[in-house]
Amino acid sequence: MSIRNTLVAAGLLSLSAFALAQVEVKDAWARLSVPGQKATGAFMTLTSPQGATLVGASTPQAAVAELHEMKMEGEVMKMHAVPSLELPAGKPVELKPGGFHLMLMDLKGPLPKDSTLPLTLLLRDAKGVETRQEIQVPVSAVAPMHSH
Repeated sequence: MSIRNTLVAAGLLSLSAFALAQVEVKDAWARLSVPGQKATGAFMTLTSPQGATLVGASTPQAAVAELHEMKMEGEVMKMHAVPSLELPAGKPVELKPGGFHLMLMDLKGPLPKDSTLPLTLLLRDAKGVETRQEIQVPVSAVAPMHSH
């Protein structure tokens, strides 16, 4: 009985840790694309309750999904891939045009306005445990109005 209770308690702790590991996603959107366009961006605000690292993303709509950063280098705006993005505990981190964002490349077809993009975020917690979080991202020409 004691071993059973220990296993049940361990299982409940695992479930509660998983529930706590979920990152809050707000104001998510992906920029629409047209036939022949091979890349677009996805944007959102992420808040991790315990702190985590965004280490990747994927979608069935694109062959490649990478975390990118745009920043000024001298007088030129440049974009480059980054391996990960820290999500400090309780602090919103914005993925936005002109900053950090998810770059979706080798699109398998156009992303029309008012459609939805399935996206999987790959997150790593402080202990190195990786989890996947499935989200549905609305497709739009412009960012949605921010929620308050």
